Amino acid sequence: MSLSDSDLIARVLVSDDRHAFGELVKRNHSALRGFLRGLTKGDHALADDLAQEALIEAYRCLSRFEGGSSFSTWLLGIAYNRFRSHQRRRREEPIDTREEHPSADAPVQADHRPATEAGVDLEAALQSLCPEEQAALRLCYREGLSHDEAAALMSCPLGTLKTHLLRAKERLRTLLQAYA
Repeated sequence: MSLSDSDLIARVLVSDDRHAFGELVKRNHSALRGFLRGLTKGDHALADDLAQEALIEAYRCLSRFEGGSSFSTWLLGIAYNRFRSHQRRRREEPIDTREEHPSADAPVQADHRPATEAGVDLEAALQSLCPEEQAALRLCYREGLSHDEAAALMSCPLGTLKTHLLRAKERLRTLLQAYA
């Protein structure tokens, strides 16, 4: 019988059991890397670096984990904050711009390719969203977080999260019309 995340966390905190933390990493690493790869527009090296930073921070701050959410949600929150810090440091993309992301009613050239390419096109469409819209979609629909959990993780009001989701879905709907 495998131990719960709570049991593993207790072992890490009480006896500095690094094997227990390793098990937590093993359980969450794939989702963590996938989440960050989406936010970094497929930059695997950057996503892996941010994942490593998030895991180190989680280990150092594990005593602050209060259990109000699952460990995986808490870890994704750390990862999202690492990503935002990276964005601020690099200043490659403003975090909240609309100029780079056309409005949902802007004309989009539909490319009528076979539906087998829909997955590739979906990922490309996701990459065209601003980071907040991407994060909201990935947290709510890929990671299965509730709107309240995702809003808390992103440190934004619930209404803002819902706006990010609405804009993201409208934009995706427009971009992926060819597959309707």
